[in-house]
Amino acid sequence: MWILLAGILGLLIGSFVNVVAYRLPAGISLLRPSQCPHCAAPIRPWQNIPVISWLILRARCASCSAPISARYPAVEIVTAVLFAALAGYLPLMGLSGAVAVAAWIAYAWFAASSVVLVLIDLDTRRLPDAVVWPSLGVGLLAFVIAWPLGADTWALPRALAGMAIMFACYFLIRFIRPDGMGGGDVKLAAVAGLFLGWLGWGALAVGWLSGFVAGGIFGIVMMAVGRANRGSAIAFGPWLLVGTWIGILFGNGAAQQYLAVFGLA
Repeated sequence: MWILLAGILGLLIGSFVNVVAYRLPAGISLLRPSQCPHCAAPIRPWQNIPVISWLILRARCASCSAPISARYPAVEIVTAVLFAALAGYLPLMGLSGAVAVAAWIAYAWFAASSVVLVLIDLDTRRLPDAVVWPSLGVGLLAFVIAWPLGADTWALPRALAGMAIMFACYFLIRFIRPDGMGGGDVKLAAVAGLFLGWLGWGALAVGWLSGFVAGGIFGIVMMAVGRANRGSAIAFGPWLLVGTWIGILFGNGAAQQYLAVFGLA
């Protein structure tokens, strides 16, 4: 039941994620009523129902018939899946009661922020502080509140250590190769480290490594198809976040299986 409700909430939040990803880089107020970007016709409430409206309208504006990108329902679905996955996953981590609620709120916020940042970075090659810093603040607040309520004794210190470790790692990469790592990636790495570290060292290690692996694979594929070369710059923020979510959802389990191979689990 909770997983279903979390998924429905994710659909609704995903609709707002689309708004933020479009308006924030363009400097458009988030409070402005929604309208078609082609004909400026106002979007009616029934046309804002996540996914369903897009299907009913057959991916076209009701006023001018301009095409509506499939990115909109895709973002809503991805956000819903993340929200639902968190609702099912956090109890498996042994979290319950107020600790589970605080953790879910923090990770759900980070999930929505992650989708926003991926979209903006792909569109503009920027990772806005207006999205990155609130994610850090919400995570810190939630973890500080959850810590004395029954969370793992080492959860908060480990989260702070994860934040420092990933920030230092990315800062060093930027210091050595300023053209290979943006300042936004360094700040986002600190946020990722906080959320990974709170779950465990396995999540932190897998999440940190997965970001580089995912980005590397993408770069190799782009070169293989002739869309990039060794000197091409790519937006790394999306791959940092993909790796982070691999670590959040699968990191501890993957780390345990890896250690078990060597009889260390």
